[in-house]
Amino acid sequence: MASLAYMKITGYTDEQFQTPLPGTPYSVMINPDSIKLQHQVEYNKKQAPGSSSTSQRYSNTPSETMSFDIVIDCTGIVDTSRVSMSTEINTLESIIYTYNGDIHRPNFVQIQWGQNLSFKGVMTSYDISYTVFNPNGNPLRAKISLSFTQYISPATVSILDNDASPDMSHIVTVVDGITLPQLCQQVWKNNMYYTQVAKYNNLNKFRNLSSVKQLVFPPIIQPTT
Repeated sequence: MASLAYMKITGYTDEQFQTPLPGTPYSVMINPDSIKLQHQVEYNKKQAPGSSSTSQRYSNTPSETMSFDIVIDCTGIVDTSRVSMSTEINTLESIIYTYNGDIHRPNFVQIQWGQNLSFKGVMTSYDISYTVFNPNGNPLRAKISLSFTQYISPATVSILDNDASPDMSHIVTVVDGITLPQLCQQVWKNNMYYTQVAKYNNLNKFRNLSSVKQLVFPPIIQPTT
């Protein structure tokens, strides 16, 4: 009979998840009852000319999020060797929450459970609810609610997004004195797409953009050959 596998939480000091913190990962005392994985796709809503309905133009895909609850039980019933609540909390916080002066931020975190769950990210929320106390008022049991956002290094994001591609949507802030062809050159390294951008944003001019704050650069329709 296979032994019970417990969820492990490991801290890393680098965004490539190659350098773990010294010591052992934090092993939860009681595995979570459920795990929530959230995926989103965001769109820019734009009303089509001559229509009362809006079209959904792809904007971006935010990072995946994971959230779950764990229980720390220091009554001695679950594990007679782990009966100090302060030690449990401090150990967990040192991995997921505490500011690391060497990297000038909290650590990067990997959550692993069994063979199929491996999530690399950063902690975004951390809540503690103490539920059982001894006669002296010291907590013996705590419910920990954790949320993490998937972390991908900027270098990897740049490769995945291919920001210079005309197949991607972009939201561009307009600065004084710049023209639409110049913006196209900056975004796509090609100033010939300005007519499509002007049409998409209902512009009747492309040189003087002084009254325009932001423009949506839509996926470009490539000419057929």
